Amino acid sequence: MGRGLRCAAGRLVMAYGGSVTRGWGEADRVRVRARLCALAGGLPGAEIDDAHGHTGYLLRGKRFAWLLVDHHGDGRLALWVKAPPGEQDALVSSDARRYFVPPYLGPRGWVGVNLDDASRPDWAEVGGLLEQAWRMTATKTAVSAYDATRARPG
Repeated sequence: MGRGLRCAAGRLVMAYGGSVTRGWGEADRVRVRARLCALAGGLPGAEIDDAHGHTGYLLRGKRFAWLLVDHHGDGRLALWVKAPPGEQDALVSSDARRYFVPPYLGPRGWVGVNLDDASRPDWAEVGGLLEQAWRMTATKTAVSAYDATRARPG
């Protein structure tokens, strides 16, 4: 947790008196991380990097997604994922409860996805967003090879 913050009974209490209520706990973080790792684990060459209490998803050393846990005291359990032009606007305008524009990477088109139970994440959509981000980061050869393995019957 950042400087000046402490966690008390599921509430983030800021040193200057403000607070952010969060609707998730450590068990939720562990469950969500495991689910994201399983989704990303199906993408060739994807690597998982835990740093500073967050989990990054990389391909060839390039980050294509982050699981951010209460980033700078925002109270969110969220995925930040690389997205193509227009995707961020489409998702945020269609469902602002699930999707948001993340700080820092939002201006580059990344989209935030709330993953707490109250936000009712659509895990098929989350998997699709991860795959899309992976495709944006992968080489054309890797994407072709991946598509060839998925096109096989059986």
